[in-house]
Amino acid sequence: MVGSEAMAMLLEPGMQSLRMVPAECLTPFLAFQRSEARSKQTPSFSVVVAIDFGTTSSGYAFSFTSDPEAIHMMRKWEGGDPGVANQKTPTSLLLTPEGTFHSFGYTARDYYHDLDPEEAREWFYFEKFKMKIHSTSDLTMKTELEAVNGKKMPALEVFAHALRFFKQHAVQSDAIRWVLTVPAIWKQPAKQFMREAAYKAGLVSPETPEQLLIALEPEAASIYCRKLRLHQLIELSCRPPAGGAEPPQPIDSSFRQAREQLRRSRHSRTFLVESGVGELWSEMQAGDRYIVADCGGGTVDLTVHQIEKPQGTLKELYKASGGPYGAVGVDLAFEKLLCHIFGDDFIATFKAKRPAAWVDLTIAFEARKRAAAPSRSSPLNISLPFSFIDFYRKHRGHNVETALRKSNVNLVKWSSQGMLRMSPEAMNELFQPTITHIIQHIDTLLKKPEVHGIKFLFLVGGFAESAMLQRAVQAAFGHRCRVIVPQDVGLTILKGAVLFGLDPGVVRVRRSPLTYGVGVLNKFVEGKHPREKLLVKEGKNWCTDIFEKFVTVDQSVALGEVVQRSYCPARPGQRRTIINIYCCDTDDVVYITDPGVRKCGTISLELGDAGDAGPARGRREIRTSMQFGDTEIKV
Repeated sequence: MVGSEAMAMLLEPGMQSLRMVPAECLTPFLAFQRSEARSKQTPSFSVVVAIDFGTTSSGYAFSFTSDPEAIHMMRKWEGGDPGVANQKTPTSLLLTPEGTFHSFGYTARDYYHDLDPEEAREWFYFEKFKMKIHSTSDLTMKTELEAVNGKKMPALEVFAHALRFFKQHAVQSDAIRWVLTVPAIWKQPAKQFMREAAYKAGLVSPETPEQLLIALEPEAASIYCRKLRLHQLIELSCRPPAGGAEPPQPIDSSFRQAREQLRRSRHSRTFLVESGVGELWSEMQAGDRYIVADCGGGTVDLTVHQIEKPQGTLKELYKASGGPYGAVGVDLAFEKLLCHIFGDDFIATFKAKRPAAWVDLTIAFEARKRAAAPSRSSPLNISLPFSFIDFYRKHRGHNVETALRKSNVNLVKWSSQGMLRMSPEAMNELFQPTITHIIQHIDTLLKKPEVHGIKFLFLVGGFAESAMLQRAVQAAFGHRCRVIVPQDVGLTILKGAVLFGLDPGVVRVRRSPLTYGVGVLNKFVEGKHPREKLLVKEGKNWCTDIFEKFVTVDQSVALGEVVQRSYCPARPGQRRTIINIYCCDTDDVVYITDPGVRKCGTISLELGDAGDAGPARGRREIRTSMQFGDTEIKV
């Protein structure tokens, strides 16, 4: 648009109603960092602390800028489950009946378990609550979360309690740059929600937003994988030559060896990373492409990167994809199986009346879930809490064994020690739906023209520890690329997030996940614009609702690239204006009223006094700059 005549005017219809609405009531809320107050000079920091806030487990790690090659892991957590390496702690939060903070992680879980059943019903216990942020389509600052006992509390408060816990546990220093991890497939409002929770928790102040970085989980993993040495990788595609004396080693046994090695080095809380790039990387050529599949508790998140030499920076080749197909899907399949055997109504009542015992049962299942492997031939025993057996008998008038017999579930038996005996086939069935989704997602991605010629597939995240998932991914894609699992696969994202905090410029080009733009008024053109969009203003014909695009879906956007636009306030004396930002999944939209277009945020601008501009100016101009190449949109 050239010249002031053709300059688009800010959309006026609907503005009146927005004028007095406080920002926190807008739905969706302000999805942007306010950067006008940002000082030109970024504050110096001496330490980077990254929090990997996961669906099932969370942890933190840090590194000093004076010694960036050493990544320090958080200290060993108290409590813990047999067979689970406690580098992370469960994402479980316990609040008192009054709603004040009590504990987080293993402590919260164990304390809740020890409460008297009647008393437990008064306490707020939250677990796996991160998924709610992903699944809520109309997320606002007022969205509520339900505790295990059915009571509700604002989600923002729950997240702030958890983040405050990490703030108190981590390094005590004023010069901290914080990094928070989120799935790459999260929309802008969800990222903004995490930022607001961090402000509320006191991690950083809204006045210094640059002290907090939002890291995308698969991107962080990718950054860490650049540093790996060959002994830190397990290549699933490796097979000894046929006819050789050495029998092929099952995946899970090589994995067990690696884990053993890792456990021996556990007393060392510090990991050293290469100053340049790792061995695997140095054999890769400029332009080589690879996929990072981050399989976590809640989501599977896929990112495609290309290496740029000589500086070793990364370029995103295709917008992040994935979905809610994490390890939690296996837990839900187990719950479904219990409902099938004991009845939906009974399970619902048991969860409401004996919440702590229900948590116990899920912990027992979690431990067995980790022991599941494709090569396993012996059954897996899951112990039912005594209160479950007792409650069932009182509730139904017959015992658990009878229920199992009546349910006709052949692959699950009752053992006299008070356990459900699951055959390996039964366990396999629980994994299948979730694993199938993950395989389908990777397959769809590999078929995209932008993604051809993939050399490596890195499998990372907590669920990637599962031998079941490893075997399935290897079987499906081992012939198309090298499938690689970093040794400490559950901590890959955490370490990568620290590296990202030390050097946020490492990912140089990203892809826009959506088309973003604003609604504007343009000159009405007969025959081109529909009559219902005509607005006559001061004798001029305008077309309303035109979607002016800033950036289109899957467009390459370089770090620091700025989109600038100028607008005129709708009325001369206007003190404040609101710009609505719209987004959609396609790039062929014309009007903001087209199907699939939704409002994703608002920018509120204080215009000051019209008198300041001087009467000669008459028309004021608003210049807006937006950056889309970062992990968040900056305005």
